[in-house]
Amino acid sequence: MRRGDLLRELACGGLLERLAPVYGPDAEKAAARLRELTLEFAETFPCADSDETWLFSTPGRTELGGNHTDHQRGRGLAGSVNLDTIACVVPNGSRTIRIKSRHHRMAEVKLDQLSLQGAETGSSPALVRGVAARLTELGHAIGGFDAYTTTSVLRGSGLSSSAAFEVLVCTIMDHLFCGGRLSPVGLAQVGQYAENVYFGKPCGLLDQLSCAAGGVVAADFRDPAAPEIRQVRVDLDREGYALCIVDTHASHADLTEDYAAIPLEMGQVAAFFGRTVLGEVPFSDFSAAIPALRARCGDRAVLRAYHYYKEDQRVLLQQEALERGDFGQFLRLVRQSGRSSYMYLQNVSNYRDSRNQCVAVLLAAAEELLEGEGACRVHGGGFAGTIQAFVPLPRLAAFRAGMEAVAGRGSCHVLSIRDTGSVLLVS
Repeated sequence: MRRGDLLRELACGGLLERLAPVYGPDAEKAAARLRELTLEFAETFPCADSDETWLFSTPGRTELGGNHTDHQRGRGLAGSVNLDTIACVVPNGSRTIRIKSRHHRMAEVKLDQLSLQGAETGSSPALVRGVAARLTELGHAIGGFDAYTTTSVLRGSGLSSSAAFEVLVCTIMDHLFCGGRLSPVGLAQVGQYAENVYFGKPCGLLDQLSCAAGGVVAADFRDPAAPEIRQVRVDLDREGYALCIVDTHASHADLTEDYAAIPLEMGQVAAFFGRTVLGEVPFSDFSAAIPALRARCGDRAVLRAYHYYKEDQRVLLQQEALERGDFGQFLRLVRQSGRSSYMYLQNVSNYRDSRNQCVAVLLAAAEELLEGEGACRVHGGGFAGTIQAFVPLPRLAAFRAGMEAVAGRGSCHVLSIRDTGSVLLVS
């Protein structure tokens, strides 16, 4: 749609019908936000009212089960949420991609230079270059474009702001240059490649897949090239629960080593059996070898492997509970997942700094406020970031007030599941 027409339609409500399937009752707010995005694009990039302008949206995600299982080719359960990263895009007819995110520097990538750039590791340009490189390897002819993005996905929150950005960039390129042919799995795999190879973070595929597919997704990564995916219907309002994410406001800046140690130690256990990941090692073999594994790999690695096996099976039980409508059993399994992450995976605290155990403090506060109802657990990668809680609706106001008394005003976010994944909104 031409930029001038787009701004008028967003201002007068002409696109609400198109936005409603994605944003539901928040469509009007979304239209105002998208209009602001389009105006900010024009402040950053030279453009005319006649320029063909595209709008995209990619949601963040919440992990519902499978804490640190996907990178071992296990199972995962996650849902996309009603917080998203949006982009205003105009093709520029050049061989350069320029992406400006609000409050961040411009990411500029020349398509004639898609080899790995060591100095970019850990940066947004690395993700953009990685996506472009992978799509080029797959035989797609990528061109240049300008994009401006903003996000409501909380950074460092376990809601996968980085995965949302990767999948958003891939969705843009897919629709501009690949005919929109990539499946959610294809989008996710390209995003994972960019994060693993170019960004330098050894993540699994669950985050990207949840952002790409939308709704609640149960995934089995035994075959990473062709993961088995199943959509699972969840209606939290009908069940009488709210999904809360509570932010610790702690920094992830010095935690890269802690995150990387989890797949590293699980990999060391797998290597004992001549394998790459735990998904290739039967639990019976692991269990029989525990004495030797303790001597070779250390106790923490053994405990983390034990968490993997039990969490992997727990995801399947969670899926089955949701499919038969047994939300009470699902919540019991959520509590078990949180206990396993705390005791065995050990990603609630890094144990180096006894004065800073923010996740543990929030879990203690949540359990006190829930008084045995609902469920809470560490959320996402752990160590900092957020906790997740399923709160009975009658308790929600008191829970939110109580958590914010501990964590600070604005720390407790009430989210909903978004059924639409990464999507082209307007073209």
